Amino acid sequence: MHTTAYLATALIGIALALQVGLNSIVRLHLGSAAGAALINFVVGTVALACALLLTRVPLPSAAQLGGIPWWAWLAGLAGASYVAGSAVIGPMIGGAAFIALIVAGQMTGALALDHFGALGFPERPVTAMRLAGVACVVLGVVLLARE
Repeated sequence: MHTTAYLATALIGIALALQVGLNSIVRLHLGSAAGAALINFVVGTVALACALLLTRVPLPSAAQLGGIPWWAWLAGLAGASYVAGSAVIGPMIGGAAFIALIVAGQMTGALALDHFGALGFPERPVTAMRLAGVACVVLGVVLLARE
């Protein structure tokens, strides 16, 4: 069992729920979801730069950066869409429904990635149990999103 990894992941999930509310507050003050996302990424970039300095991890070389496939850079767009979306959609539908829908989408996408072993994930075929797990998450979304 990876108890520490599970606990850390749950704490990251709590932080993401808080991020939805915090991003919406920044958006209200700036009047722009893109502006809120920019603030989010600037603060995150500064935090990561400090972490790199403190841990003395070397910055990537130009050769390392050049070796990254062009499509892998799209991860930044996924992050930006989450942050900007959380600032706008989170307050519209509520934090629980927003996070539940995000998790349902993540579960569905992750199930497909695992099944095909795509993007470096180990191949884990879709099974009835795994489908049941996703169905439970989707049912939870339905229950949370009901008015």
